[in-house]
Amino acid sequence: MLARLSIRDIVLIDRLDVDFEAGLSVMTGETGAGKSIVLDAVSLALGGRGDGGLVREGEAQGQVTAVFDLALDHPARAILKSQDIDDDGDLILRRVQARDGRTRAFVNDQPVSAQALRTLGATLVEIHGQHDDRALVDTAAHRALLDGYGGLGREVAATSVAWRRRREAEKALAEHTARVEAARREADYLRHASEELRALGAEVGEEQDLAGRRSAMMRAEKAAEDLNEAFDAVAGGSSPVTTIANAIRRLERRAASSPELVEPAIKALDAALLALDEGEAHLKAAIEATAFDPRELERIEERLFALRAASRKYDRPADDLAALAAKFFADLADLDAGEERLIALDAEAKAAAEAYDAAAGALSAARRAAAGRLDAAVMAELPDLKLERARFMTEIVSDGGGAGPDGIDRVEFWVQTNPGTRAGPLAKIASGGELSRFMLALKVALADRGSAPTLVFDEIDTGVGGAVADAIGARLARLAQTVQVLSVTHAPQVAARAGRHFLISKAQPEGETRVATRVEALDAPARREEIARMLAGASVTEEARAAAASLLDGAA
Repeated sequence: MLARLSIRDIVLIDRLDVDFEAGLSVMTGETGAGKSIVLDAVSLALGGRGDGGLVREGEAQGQVTAVFDLALDHPARAILKSQDIDDDGDLILRRVQARDGRTRAFVNDQPVSAQALRTLGATLVEIHGQHDDRALVDTAAHRALLDGYGGLGREVAATSVAWRRRREAEKALAEHTARVEAARREADYLRHASEELRALGAEVGEEQDLAGRRSAMMRAEKAAEDLNEAFDAVAGGSSPVTTIANAIRRLERRAASSPELVEPAIKALDAALLALDEGEAHLKAAIEATAFDPRELERIEERLFALRAASRKYDRPADDLAALAAKFFADLADLDAGEERLIALDAEAKAAAEAYDAAAGALSAARRAAAGRLDAAVMAELPDLKLERARFMTEIVSDGGGAGPDGIDRVEFWVQTNPGTRAGPLAKIASGGELSRFMLALKVALADRGSAPTLVFDEIDTGVGGAVADAIGARLARLAQTVQVLSVTHAPQVAARAGRHFLISKAQPEGETRVATRVEALDAPARREEIARMLAGASVTEEARAAAASLLDGAA
């Protein structure tokens, strides 16, 4: 329920904080005192259209904060979780309206879009008045209200599941049919391509591996020429090893007579021979490493050519040829076994359609039964609301062509306001005053089924009085036993039924040049005085006070 409403700098309101309770609360006051401003503020907090004209004169921005006390299983909490918004404790909606027309929305102090705020607000509060017929125009809302009244949640869920399964079965059938038909058109091509790619046997990464091996062989082939030349120079016919060895022997013969001259040279030449031996070994090992079979290089080049030719032919990277071969094979398998699979899928689609038809039919029958009960319940409320000659009827049109997750029914509330007149949609046939009373009768019949936890009624008693106003008050009080009800009223009979009475007035605070709207919770004496004013007008008489006391006693 709505627990608290705080308004700052909206039209005539400078600063206003109002605490609400469960049950029926009424707001009364002179025309122009600001009752509609309070409702505009509530609408703004719930995500209604913003307007820079709502900001109080002389201020840069206004703000409205609405605090709700909700049950743990209220649908609004699921919405909060889906938006990753903390849902512990109270739910706080805040809307800031700037004078330039821009608005900002917050839920539990987290910024949200205006659309998200509207979605959340729709689960919290319904605002109804003589000209606020939104819930009565939307036929989807009519269907939801009827389902809520009939307690048809299980049937609706079963129909939704059957619809989903039907759609899935139809989709699977359509997709497989398309694949088989495409395969039929390309059967010859598929067989040739499948056999060619299967014979090729391409593997993922094969092209890159072969190209690397080919490159390595070609590099080795070029290096082998230089290595062989170097080996020939070191160990071949022109090798300096023999010459150096002979030179060392000659020097060694002189070593005894001139060691200081010969031995350093001998030592250096011995080192040269050792270096040449080591170089020869390294060159021999390198030559052996570069050795390869030319036929292997030829096989690699032929394989690369085949892979790249297939890649160009099928316009696919070589790494994708294996997957393409698998697809062609699967397409051929679909073609070969397609008829059997089509028969099976067709049978599944028909079975799913039959299951949906059965679920939708059962839901439709349950709706018609619930519609009869709802019509009777609404009709029972009409005589006391001075609509005794009117008829309320729930029009249900079942059309398989309009099938969907909610069934095959189009539900619309119709009325006939007088015998002999033409019946038609409620929002088109009923006048403003009649519309509000039909809506009240419908809400009473629905009680806590299909309603937001807070209902706001804006002067739905306009143009009626006496017994009809009293009947409206009685029904608002009945509604308030199951949901929170807030009513703006000019009818003392309605005001007397309230559990809490707020007086809206307009005054000029001391030291201010601007007037401001005030909301005051009335105690028992003040409440009796306000109801007496509503009865008598500008001059309150003792007779009016006595009549007010009688109304209050009668409503207790």
